[in-house]
Amino acid sequence: MDAAAWDEHYANTELVWGAPPNATVVEQVFGLERRIPVGGPGIAPRPELPRVLDLGCGEGRNALWLATHGWQVDAVDFSQTGIDKGRTVASRLSRSVRGRIRWIHADVTRLDAAGITGPYELVLMAFLHLPVEDRRALLLHAAEMLSPEGTLLVIGNDTLNLVEGYGGEQDPALTFTPADIIADLAPAEPDIRIRIADRVHRPTEDRDAIDALVVATRSAPEHEPRALEALQPPVADIS
Repeated sequence: MDAAAWDEHYANTELVWGAPPNATVVEQVFGLERRIPVGGPGIAPRPELPRVLDLGCGEGRNALWLATHGWQVDAVDFSQTGIDKGRTVASRLSRSVRGRIRWIHADVTRLDAAGITGPYELVLMAFLHLPVEDRRALLLHAAEMLSPEGTLLVIGNDTLNLVEGYGGEQDPALTFTPADIIADLAPAEPDIRIRIADRVHRPTEDRDAIDALVVATRSAPEHEPRALEALQPPVADIS
């Protein structure tokens, strides 16, 4: 669907995807060894919080959870209605959490035009289904925007979901498998290392949906000195 169709889709119900974040996103983010640069010779000053780019954020369910759990979020979507609904939900949260989210109305295939350049400690691409060439280009661009040791997290409706799962994207040209994502990222090797490539079963109101999950990490340049500080797991800000 184009942006106008998504605007209409989001306008027809309160929250299309519900308020809670995707469970696999939560599991994978909590499992990260979260590190950010501490500054020093040849290293830019440290950001206050680790940074995440949420590509195709929709109504912001993952972006809002990430901000609540200590991430500085750039949330991007081409649906203005989706962005507006995310802002509405965020308005009910504390000022500190609201201040961690930058809502960006933009086409994810034209990030440079929107001034989105990174770097990011995490890039999230959750249920963003694009034509193959657009998907490959976006994944390679996302990999380039990762900070050293940053993580790329990709999850979406697996092609197998069409015949064995439930719901989700029904156009086979827009679904993908873990192997597809690995192939898309192959030109970025050896800078990008695949850590997880798997299928995930997600409970629904009917039978399980089947999602494709890939988690990849950008290597730290060996020729550059690094100073890294491990972050303690953040406490949710629910004030």
